[in-house]
Amino acid sequence: MLSLEKNNGPRPKCFFTSSVLPSFVNHEQIPNKKKPFSTISGQAFSHTLDVVLSRGDENSLQEHFSAEGGTLQYARVHMKLSEVIEGDFFNQYIKTGNILMLSEGRPGIDHVFSLSEGVLRLEVDKATFERMGLDGSVIPSEGRKHVKARYSIELNLRLPSMVRGKKGFERIIWAFKNVLNQTATWLFYDLGGATDGTGPIAAHHPEIKSVKPEYKSIGAVQVPPFPEDLQQYDHEIATELLEWLSLATSSSPRIQQDDEIDPYLSRYEAPKTSDTTDSNLQDLVRLRWHGFVTPSFVRQIFLEAMKASGDSWFTFHATAFDGKAFTFLQNKHHTMTWEYVD
Repeated sequence: MLSLEKNNGPRPKCFFTSSVLPSFVNHEQIPNKKKPFSTISGQAFSHTLDVVLSRGDENSLQEHFSAEGGTLQYARVHMKLSEVIEGDFFNQYIKTGNILMLSEGRPGIDHVFSLSEGVLRLEVDKATFERMGLDGSVIPSEGRKHVKARYSIELNLRLPSMVRGKKGFERIIWAFKNVLNQTATWLFYDLGGATDGTGPIAAHHPEIKSVKPEYKSIGAVQVPPFPEDLQQYDHEIATELLEWLSLATSSSPRIQQDDEIDPYLSRYEAPKTSDTTDSNLQDLVRLRWHGFVTPSFVRQIFLEAMKASGDSWFTFHATAFDGKAFTFLQNKHHTMTWEYVD
């Protein structure tokens, strides 16, 4: 199984940005270079997607889903690295197609491989790196003591030189045949084709995974007043909002109306803004997908949630396998984005 464990590295940083979306977003021409869509595209491998919204908007979101629109589907397959770069799999999925693949393993500890936009990334230890004979770079340890050196190798498999007979490609084939020659478990998703296991992937007997959202009632919650426009320098308000959104996403009883915890244990209070001090009592619901969550799926759910919520609000949270994450607060056309980076 792919590990969801956290490492013991330094605490991540969090960056806040504020943006405004147009009243209508063309699904055929999504502005992927603008936030929040650039943030979605920048996190290729997520394992959990959470959406929190009011119960009425949740019912509307269900209506927006098509028969399979809210279902996350991907494949789990056992393959060697050498099998990734040969035959129809290589030609159809990488040279002319577009797939996402992520291997099992714990970053910083095990060998970990990923494939996105035709670029194969390998994270290996020093001994393996030296045996492979491929160009790479050391992964910074950020001053951590007693951490063995790790190396990163990036191979753009879409380059014209990545064909049999070329010296550089033959070196890659040798390294995959003689050094990294173990079978690994991969998560697989075809961005441009079917997700039912047909095509070249069928030769490797994939296990198809279908994940429907888990619905959890958070209950009656005093929702704080969200600002219509939050500036980049309003750090205190941005921090308080993020704390509340995190508690809502985790379904914490601290934000529920009937919470009666002893103030000696918790003195948490919902944030207040300069606009108003009044809170709004709402019945909230959380939808959660847990699996191989791709940017295209996150983008689809985000756009559907925008339709369902209308002038209301909702919050998005996606967590990646490498520990990165992002949180959105969509309030009418105003988007607030928090990005956690290493």
